[in-house]
Amino acid sequence: MTATKSPDTENTGPLAGVTIVDCTSVVLGAYAMQILGDLGAEVIKIEAPTAEGSPGGDILRWGGKSPKGPGMGPLFMTYNRNKRSVMLDLKKEEAREALRTLIRDADVFASNIRYAGMERLGIDYDSVKKINPEIVYVHAAGFGKDGAYGGLQAYDDLIQAASGGTDLLPRVNQRAGLEGEQFERPAYLPSLVADKTTGLHMVYAALAALYHKQRTGEGQFVEVPMLECFTSFTMSENLYGHCFEPPVGGYGYSRVLNPNRRPFKTKDGYLSIVPYSDRQWDDFFELGGRKGLLQEDDRFNTYQNRTQNVLALYALVEEVAQTRTSAEWIDLLKEKNIPAMRVNRLDDVTSDPHLQSIGFFEHYDHPQEGTYVAMKQPVNFEKTPATHRHHPPALGVDTEAVLREAGLSDAEIAAVSKG
Repeated sequence: MTATKSPDTENTGPLAGVTIVDCTSVVLGAYAMQILGDLGAEVIKIEAPTAEGSPGGDILRWGGKSPKGPGMGPLFMTYNRNKRSVMLDLKKEEAREALRTLIRDADVFASNIRYAGMERLGIDYDSVKKINPEIVYVHAAGFGKDGAYGGLQAYDDLIQAASGGTDLLPRVNQRAGLEGEQFERPAYLPSLVADKTTGLHMVYAALAALYHKQRTGEGQFVEVPMLECFTSFTMSENLYGHCFEPPVGGYGYSRVLNPNRRPFKTKDGYLSIVPYSDRQWDDFFELGGRKGLLQEDDRFNTYQNRTQNVLALYALVEEVAQTRTSAEWIDLLKEKNIPAMRVNRLDDVTSDPHLQSIGFFEHYDHPQEGTYVAMKQPVNFEKTPATHRHHPPALGVDTEAVLREAGLSDAEIAAVSKG
């Protein structure tokens, strides 16, 4: 049986001492705030109580089945460690006053609620700045407020659609010669890539603004718009020929839109094989019984030529790959220093030898939910390592303790709890 760990008792992360009032929800904000929490920030997650038509708390709590009870689904458990849950009904003045108290001593205020809603609650930037002039206010929006879509709702699917992300797989199919509506139809990438990419932008935005505050004492408003963030992510290689005026080619980087860019079939399975330099390509083809191919075929003899003929090149790689087993290729390619990796199915990832050797998947005992699996913070800090200090919190479990630490009296806490 896998041994379980207890949370770390010491906060050694580089953001130790930073306090974040977290009014985010769902994946984008939860992912960003968990990273900051892993790095040592004290993240106070503000959640709404149960109300008519709403189960209460971050809606992510209700995504998927939890083993013990409601409100602790797998997505919430994965994205919400290192946070303390404070339940406040911000429709009530007592709760808003409690939130203002928390804001007074905070370093960062984070939100991905639509800004009009923040204004209605009195927690827009101008209102928060009056409470704490040095606050770093990081707001993740669907679209930049000054643009044509400013203020509209946004979700991962909508942003993938608007950014060109849903056009990538159809372009691959087109280059493969596949015809018909099922191949031409736009398709979502099977991951919440827009949410998580924007979440990473939210993290570095908060860190950069904190650095500015440390140097100057100034807080500021920071807008992190999903469409702009994910368009930058998607189009950075796919602007391609349109990088120039006039264009020197079409949209889409040929290598990544190549339908033959996929794990290559071997005698008994699949491998990812990525020769890159001239020497590596030469050695690969020699191992596959095609010695001298690079010199004999002008389509492949330089990096530029290989890029222009990548469809044919990868088709040839698959042909060569099928001459040996995966184990044979791994040994031969390692000897020649040619990058290659076995293909893991989702079922294989938790038992991957490298991830096991570094203890990437950790097991913890949650006080309510029992044993759960958490992934280590992937970045290694030599001097200030990240920590796993708090289990994902039950809804509102930290309300009393956090408000008391903020200086509220028992009577004030009782008034907030009663609403």
